[in-house]
Amino acid sequence: MVSNGRSRRGAAYHPLEAAALHPYYSGMLAKLTSKNQLTLPKRALQALGAGQTPEYFEIEVEDGRIILTPATTGSADAVRRKLAELGITDTDVADAIAWARDRS
Repeated sequence: MVSNGRSRRGAAYHPLEAAALHPYYSGMLAKLTSKNQLTLPKRALQALGAGQTPEYFEIEVEDGRIILTPATTGSADAVRRKLAELGITDTDVADAIAWARDRS
């Protein structure tokens, strides 16, 4: 997909035509507001198949794309998974707690 408003042949094209070239295009668009708020299309959230619409999303930026993954809040298992992803061990946590207590 070309982002300069021109197709590969140099002719102007409509942004929706460019989006249709993308392999994951599903016909949905979201607009970023002047306050950096993004409203996701209802169809996109329904396509998640989750019974309840997620309130929070984990955000990753990869190869110029923003990837949103539904996040659950208050889940101890989710915290443990994130700590493991970051390579933080039980010893690291205990050391951090001890350091914080020594400073207060």
